[in-house]
Amino acid sequence: MPQFSNVAIFLLAALGYLIIPGPAVLYITSRSVAQGRRAGLASVLGIELASLTHVALAAFGLSALLLASPLLFDIVKYLGAAYLISLGVRTLLAREGSERESAAAEGSFSQFSTQGYLVNLLSPKSALFFYAFLPQFVDPAGAAVVVQVFLLGALFVVLACCTDSAYCLLGSTAGQLFTGSARFGIIKRYASGGVYIIIGLTAAMVGPH
Repeated sequence: MPQFSNVAIFLLAALGYLIIPGPAVLYITSRSVAQGRRAGLASVLGIELASLTHVALAAFGLSALLLASPLLFDIVKYLGAAYLISLGVRTLLAREGSERESAAAEGSFSQFSTQGYLVNLLSPKSALFFYAFLPQFVDPAGAAVVVQVFLLGALFVVLACCTDSAYCLLGSTAGQLFTGSARFGIIKRYASGGVYIIIGLTAAMVGPH
């Protein structure tokens, strides 16, 4: 098991990582403002499931393949960037009251969760955190390194559920304050689409080191 001091330092570092708005937080907040609490919480669920996937890959050493291969890292990075940019473009091209926008607003919980999962799974920032940063807090002299990685990863996901849900609630509350305003609807659409595109472009510039 990891030493208590390592766990304490990791939790502080993880809390700082989570509080500072990153791609996942911006995505959750945008979803919550634009499509409400339900969409935001579904996005949180998908993002945390992707975090658990990253933890499993890191625990079994598969993450080393990603960091060791610049080509593989770039493929994952650009897939994630392309997915986010496509979400942004679709949001910008939607028209107020159109069938397309209505369908997006009334998307199922599973659809929002799946999108959140893909956003975080293909995020190079998340990959670097779980594959390069988290292992630094594992005690190599301790037993069951895999268990240590899973423990630290699970603690991170619990923290992330709390902080991401808080951002979701703040975003959905802000969105509700301006519900019914035609001008806010237009601003909301362009802001959400712009955020997705900015996150995608930022993800495309992340390197494996």
